[in-house]
Amino acid sequence: MLIEAFRDKPGTLTRPDSRRIPAVAPTPALAAKLQMWKLTDMLRRAGCRRGIETDAERIQHPFRQEAPWQLPLVENAMGKQALALLLQLDAACEAVDDLARATDDAFRSHPDAANMLSFPGIGPQAGARILGEMGDDRTRFASAGGRKAYVGSAPITRASGKRRYVGGRFVKNNRLNHVGHIWAFAFLGGSSGADAHFRLRRAEGDWHMQALRHLFNRTLGRLHHCLQARSLFDDAIAFQATTATGSLTGAPPAQP
Repeated sequence: MLIEAFRDKPGTLTRPDSRRIPAVAPTPALAAKLQMWKLTDMLRRAGCRRGIETDAERIQHPFRQEAPWQLPLVENAMGKQALALLLQLDAACEAVDDLARATDDAFRSHPDAANMLSFPGIGPQAGARILGEMGDDRTRFASAGGRKAYVGSAPITRASGKRRYVGGRFVKNNRLNHVGHIWAFAFLGGSSGADAHFRLRRAEGDWHMQALRHLFNRTLGRLHHCLQARSLFDDAIAFQATTATGSLTGAPPAQP
């Protein structure tokens, strides 16, 4: 029932509000007795600020639906087990939060943090992951193309006679490639130039993931330049060719 109540919420059972409920009502019988004022109070104590009454109604509904229950003694024993497992889950969540705070502090103290955080879609966690995988050695990648090949965003072109094949890279840093697509998707909401570029790629026939990969590939070149030049990202410069001409033809100007 608890899983069903938080199925559509990010984090599901790792959320503070979802963990507070079984701490108070570890069995279905106790959960079914939770009144609205009690649910809203628990949500507030868990840090919720908006839509509390709506969430309380949504949570209460599955708790009060008819369902097969265990015998009282069995249910109480399973409730004790649930509380013991909840202690382990709380400890794991606290450890993850501590690690996230330590990662945030360590990343923000790095000299490259300001350059990376100037890019829309990069936060401390994604930035730390990108920096950790790429490293901060300025001589590691001689060009933006080398960085793109390492990440796997640049396609491979094979030509033989009249045949020409363009495909994705199988040998790549999968951790960077994964976070790159998440970054590119978040980029769309924070950059008008990136959004225009993505829409132009879609209009020219790319399917969603192709357009997203192309955006990631282009943005990775901008990141390489900003790290090498120690400059901040400028949306107007990065996508000047796209926003000015409404076309993807021609090479974009380099960022100063």
